[in-house]
Amino acid sequence: MYKAVIFDMDGTILNTIGDLTDASNYALAKLGKRHDFRSEKIKLCFGCGIDADMEKVLALEGGCADEDLEYVGSTIPFSQYHFSEKDVTELKGFFVPYYAAHRRERTAPYEGIPELLSALRSRGILTAVASNKDDRDVQVLAEALFPRLFNRAIGNHKEIRRKPAPDMVLEILKDFHLTPKDAVYIGDSEVDLETAKNSGLPCISVDWGFRTRSFLLAHGAKIIVSSPAELLPLLMG
Repeated sequence: MYKAVIFDMDGTILNTIGDLTDASNYALAKLGKRHDFRSEKIKLCFGCGIDADMEKVLALEGGCADEDLEYVGSTIPFSQYHFSEKDVTELKGFFVPYYAAHRRERTAPYEGIPELLSALRSRGILTAVASNKDDRDVQVLAEALFPRLFNRAIGNHKEIRRKPAPDMVLEILKDFHLTPKDAVYIGDSEVDLETAKNSGLPCISVDWGFRTRSFLLAHGAKIIVSSPAELLPLLMG
């Protein structure tokens, strides 16, 4: 049995895509760009941290194919989709305050997640969140939607590297006085798979979030579950 379970937030424990979609379309509209994207497209843009997320939203608006979004900003230059660093900064400037003001309008826990967390806590297992979401949003959402269900929650802030760097996970383990062999990481994306690997933790992937089962398999996922009910037996060993 694991002593701690560390969860990603967006797409893993919280269905945030409605509010993320609304904020993305609002910000695109403010820049005079196409702003009628559906959640199925927008969800492919999120999970890598706000700057990278905004780059992908702009690439999507510029015509980027779904399968190429993960490479925007690395092997695919911004110029291919006709935007610049300035555009990313401007989009972020509209997105961040709008999302902060509307982050709970359509966001809710995935069915079965609160019950899973309660079951883990009742068995003495420590629970935590490690998210590339802004730390202020992480704290507000964790406290409001999961009261007393997490021992620790960490979001993106300037004093810690974002995932897939291991910093958030290792800080949580330090706070818990545990080592990587005592914990497991749960997430819905390629970033989560890399985070777990970089932290020395096993990873359980979920396919109800922002990436498909086929995408996760292609990126090396070994264990994938389709409902929170499948997690408890795996976590209890």
